[in-house]
Amino acid sequence: MRLEEIIDSIRNFEGVVRKRSIKEVVSNFNFNDEDYKFDIIATFGEDAAVIAINGEDAILLAADGIWDKVLEVDPWWAGYCSVLVNVNDIAAMGGKPIGMTSIIGVKNWDVCREILKGIRDGIDKFGIPMVGGHTHPDAKCNILDVSITGVVNKNSILRSDSAKVGDKIVFAYDLDGKVHEKFNLNWDTTTMKPKKLVRDQLRVLEIIGKEKLANSCKDISNPGALGTLGMLLEVSRKGGYVDIRKIPKPEGIPIVQWLKMYPGCGFVFTTPEEKVKPLKEILEDVNITAEVCGDVVKERKLVIGDGEEKGVLFDFEKEYICGC
Repeated sequence: MRLEEIIDSIRNFEGVVRKRSIKEVVSNFNFNDEDYKFDIIATFGEDAAVIAINGEDAILLAADGIWDKVLEVDPWWAGYCSVLVNVNDIAAMGGKPIGMTSIIGVKNWDVCREILKGIRDGIDKFGIPMVGGHTHPDAKCNILDVSITGVVNKNSILRSDSAKVGDKIVFAYDLDGKVHEKFNLNWDTTTMKPKKLVRDQLRVLEIIGKEKLANSCKDISNPGALGTLGMLLEVSRKGGYVDIRKIPKPEGIPIVQWLKMYPGCGFVFTTPEEKVKPLKEILEDVNITAEVCGDVVKERKLVIGDGEEKGVLFDFEKEYICGC
């Protein structure tokens, strides 16, 4: 596949395009009102909002709604992923998840029981409790939304909006996994793994934040590797260059499919060159492969190359992904 075709495929990928509506939502909210008596550190554009609660600590707040297509095709996987995606959002901020709440709409109780089994299995795998929520027992469709709360030291926060010119762009994945049998854009790395490893992979992000091994971080989500990096660069008001050949990838998966995949454990970091080695080493200790794939630049464009050609994937002077 030529680079031009890869660029076109990613730009028009549903996981990227559906992020654009975020701007319409967030434009309704303003946090400069003096009525707010607490310190809001970070809001939209981050994997989790950050609110200070005392001199050193902050709470992390995030939420994810599960796509109706996933609920229809594999309710168990939808329930399991509702836990996975939320704990990854807290981890990506350098935080520790402490509890979840859920909103469940029930049209079909057989489907709902499979969703609940998936949630229970996710809770068992990741060790984060479901402590409350709301149930609609007579909904017109099956719905699953989960919110999560975490804690973080204010000096250890990993943010999306803090990439610096000259940073190295590091993609990091657990490559030991499998393509989900019903969703060819889901890379499952957790269902078959022992609890300790899965939880250690989350905790390593806390260490990265505490040891300040990265200037910015985001967990790779529905927009895929380059779409997620694009969101990070957009909110950082920076650009970047990525050699897609250097992105860690399992054998046998076409590059354009891999670039769109939602991994069970995958993150993108930007970090100073001198911190690349300790960052890679600490990730490799928990079976996460990390490689330098490019650089953060001043010009607000994400350019990708394949060794033969280069092309602009996103031009943030003219367009946006999420508009935060």
